[in-house]
Amino acid sequence: MSVTFAPPALATVIPPAVPGTAGDDLRVPLVTGGEIGYANLDHAASAPCLSAVRRAVDEFLPWYASVHRGAGFASQVSTKVYERARQAVGAFVGARSSDTVVLTRNTTDALNLLARAVPKGTAVVLFDTEHHAALLPWRGRHVYRVPAPRARHEAVRVLAETLGRCPEGPRLVVVAGASNVTGEVLPIAQLAQAAHAAGARIAVDAAQLAPHRAVSLRELDADYVVLSGHKLYAPFGAGALVGRADWLRAAEPYLAGGGASKLVTGHEDGLGVVWNTGPERHEAGSPNTVGAYALGVACTELASVRDRVEAHEADLLARLDRGLASVPGLRVLRLFDDDGDRVGTVSFAIDDVSPGLIAAVLSAEHGIGVRDGAFCAHIATRRLIATSGGDGQQAVRVSVGLGTTREHVDRLVTALREITERGPRWTYAETDGRWAPSPDPRPLPGFLG
Repeated sequence: MSVTFAPPALATVIPPAVPGTAGDDLRVPLVTGGEIGYANLDHAASAPCLSAVRRAVDEFLPWYASVHRGAGFASQVSTKVYERARQAVGAFVGARSSDTVVLTRNTTDALNLLARAVPKGTAVVLFDTEHHAALLPWRGRHVYRVPAPRARHEAVRVLAETLGRCPEGPRLVVVAGASNVTGEVLPIAQLAQAAHAAGARIAVDAAQLAPHRAVSLRELDADYVVLSGHKLYAPFGAGALVGRADWLRAAEPYLAGGGASKLVTGHEDGLGVVWNTGPERHEAGSPNTVGAYALGVACTELASVRDRVEAHEADLLARLDRGLASVPGLRVLRLFDDDGDRVGTVSFAIDDVSPGLIAAVLSAEHGIGVRDGAFCAHIATRRLIATSGGDGQQAVRVSVGLGTTREHVDRLVTALREITERGPRWTYAETDGRWAPSPDPRPLPGFLG
């Protein structure tokens, strides 16, 4: 039986305006001719640049210079910019006065840094459905990868039981604040309580949570948090590891080089090095000052409009849920059987239609950007597809954010119904596992030549 999707009347309450992004006016070509406003529904992969961040970076660029050791006035300005960005990131995640803020490239970099800094023999506990950035840095016999349960409260119990089996010594729990596959938010405060009761520390991967919800080390009683600028509307190559300083202060520098070293002396038998003990210990080399500044500006901007961001995304997510429920054969993936908080990310599969083909058709014929595949969370994606009744390896992921409008959501739902009921309008070919229009007449933007 066909069910018609009827978008809610536009007379419903419109959430307050949210900050604009550099991609709000972007138009993209269609294979069927003409162009259309781009519907960016791929925020979970990389969010567009905030307009405020773009303006701030443009204003700063003439002043860009070396930091920390330059006597020139521009260098002094750049140093203040870099260190104020560090403060802004710390404030954004509710850092305690004793915490340290290490500026990194992204979440993956931050988690690899933490993996290098934990004391030898540390037992690490994590759910096997984590994103690869959290799953892969931890190796060895003291790593406990636990199958994720089907209920949030069970996650707390399973964690406590696993920690009880760990050997004596330092322990660390690593957990995502929100799933990058399903958008479901985990009970971080309860997990932190269970971790601390067992004498463990907890590191929160907030890459998917921080753009949508307030994250506070103090309020969650977490020990570490990591995040990425490119998901926080600051796509200039910066991220952060924020948390307790002692392990980081005692660890060998993440990279050996200038900035990490306080004093280097020459000896007949080699070099003598005294390493810095602050965050610069793990920030060797010339830092990404522009990226750090962009991240700091984004953190300050998002913190000032958090209520509006959450209202905007809740409206879009409810609209998306209603729409997807009307698409024949569409199965939404869920990590937990119980209802609970979710950020604006939804993954799904459609019976007998390749996720890659769906993504290609949405892009080429409707100007919609989504993500297809296993989202760097292969174990989670495969398991959730099987749980939903499917037998595939990949899915389609839709993720909303500041650049998303109601029209984008409605366009997606209409397009999915058309794909399932009538199929593509164009011809497509699969090459090396990727679907693309064949032929593809869409012109590239002029700056590519």
